[in-house]
Amino acid sequence: MLPPHEILAFTRRGTSKAGYDRLKAALDRLQSTTVATSIRQLGARRRHRFSWINEWRERLDANGRALGIEMIVPDWFFEGVLDRALVLTIDPAYFQLTGGLERWLYRIVRKHGGRQKGGWSFDIAHLHLKSGALSPLKRFAFEMRDIVRRQPLPGYNLTLEHQLGRERLNFVALPVDPFDTAMRRIGMTPVDKSV
Repeated sequence: MLPPHEILAFTRRGTSKAGYDRLKAALDRLQSTTVATSIRQLGARRRHRFSWINEWRERLDANGRALGIEMIVPDWFFEGVLDRALVLTIDPAYFQLTGGLERWLYRIVRKHGGRQKGGWSFDIAHLHLKSGALSPLKRFAFEMRDIVRRQPLPGYNLTLEHQLGRERLNFVALPVDPFDTAMRRIGMTPVDKSV
């Protein structure tokens, strides 16, 4: 059981009544959304349909105040979380990203780039296809250039390079400060060293 306040604080959402209402609406959407995919199960690949949350319930005290939220997740999801090799950690600053494209790009960067010393790169045209974006490639490339200019992805440095008439997005993980990591682990905000 997890107190709703902790969920809202971790995701950096407001802890007002409206925040709690949005959290419950999000849990309803996660339960009612189904996904069909081919996933690894016991070394085999097969088609699988699931909801992100099988069920959830809110525990209340005698005054109707929320004590916690319990969620029942699919078995394969729970097993995947227990297998650390299948879990991709997300920087808490991810929840401050406001653009859908930025959030999608961060997940792609985390999955492919991870903490590899040399980073990773993608051809912009390939990223466009991978994204499923409905905007034309020209608009998508413009948006990628803007993201590179702003550098909003936590923990990564993004650059663009042009080779053989093609544009590539490169991303490299920034060095991790162990002190900052320890501060985040105990719920404190690291000091901005750029000031």
